[in-house]
Amino acid sequence: MKKIIFTGGGSAGHVTVNLALIPKFIEAGWSTGYIGSNNGIEREIVSSISNVSYYSISTGKLRRYLDFQNIKDPFKVVRGVFQAFQIIKSQKPDIVFSKGGFVSVPVVIGAWLNKIPVIIHESDLTPGLANKLAIPFASVICTTFPETANSLGKNKCHYVGPVLREKLKQGNAERGRIFTGFTKRGKPTILIMGGSLGARSINQVVRDSLSKLTEHFQIVHLCGKGQLDSSLTNSDYRQYEYINEELPDILAMCDFVISRAGSNSIFEFLYFKKPMILIPLTKEQSRGDQLLNAASFERNGYCKVLHEEHLSTETLLEYIDKISQNKEVFIRNMSQLEPKDALSIVYNLIIETAQK
Repeated sequence: MKKIIFTGGGSAGHVTVNLALIPKFIEAGWSTGYIGSNNGIEREIVSSISNVSYYSISTGKLRRYLDFQNIKDPFKVVRGVFQAFQIIKSQKPDIVFSKGGFVSVPVVIGAWLNKIPVIIHESDLTPGLANKLAIPFASVICTTFPETANSLGKNKCHYVGPVLREKLKQGNAERGRIFTGFTKRGKPTILIMGGSLGARSINQVVRDSLSKLTEHFQIVHLCGKGQLDSSLTNSDYRQYEYINEELPDILAMCDFVISRAGSNSIFEFLYFKKPMILIPLTKEQSRGDQLLNAASFERNGYCKVLHEEHLSTETLLEYIDKISQNKEVFIRNMSQLEPKDALSIVYNLIIETAQK
């Protein structure tokens, strides 16, 4: 029996591509494992999947700023490398697939020490710190943006496009309306989401603007864990901490999207041709990858970018009016993108690399 081990974590974005690939390998009869952290979001997500063995290792966060934990974390990473090495040595996978995030670095190095081939997937326009550290140990690097492959060199890089979960393509707008209680006739629907943990700044401005927003739109607001506001009872407003199973139906139902600019999410919106307002994380909040992702999408005419430092009730309403008035232009621009079956491309690359 062929065997594959997946890794990636620290955020939902570092698990999404793995979730798309895992069912294909289980269906093909591969033994499937996952190496992640002990308490990370990846453990919570992967534990719900049958037939996947989960192995936890010590992890240290890769920070770009001064913090006392930076003294301790290198020792955690070294311990994680030793643990990953032992797990991979014991399990003897044919290949390791890494989606990135700080938990993936020890796993990639552990696989390399065991002479097991590694494929890395990079979703963002520029590689994150974890993937930068891991790339020298990889056999193949898959990229979502064509510019990424060009900047890294084409020896090991393959531009594959966005990897989409098959389940997302099965969304049904009517099921979305039943779930939310919204109607098809009348107001268009906006989906607002601030990432897996939500975004307080976006939540606040949306709620401050709610009375004006709901004059013309129905709002589905994914506000993040612990950020529901029970005092809001507007009939055209639905708020949820997080949506998983129903997300494909919500995407099928909505007309516009307001979101952060994480690569996995924005390419899903692009696939469904949803005009979007992107509010990327600032450089103070991140390494700047979302700023680059959002700028690339705006250059191609897929979205409007509203920077967080300019976010207010007035600017939010102004930008919503812009995408609403120019909806057909955005859809036409998105329709010009030549679709790629990235899921099948990556799957076949894994099979080919494992067989070498």
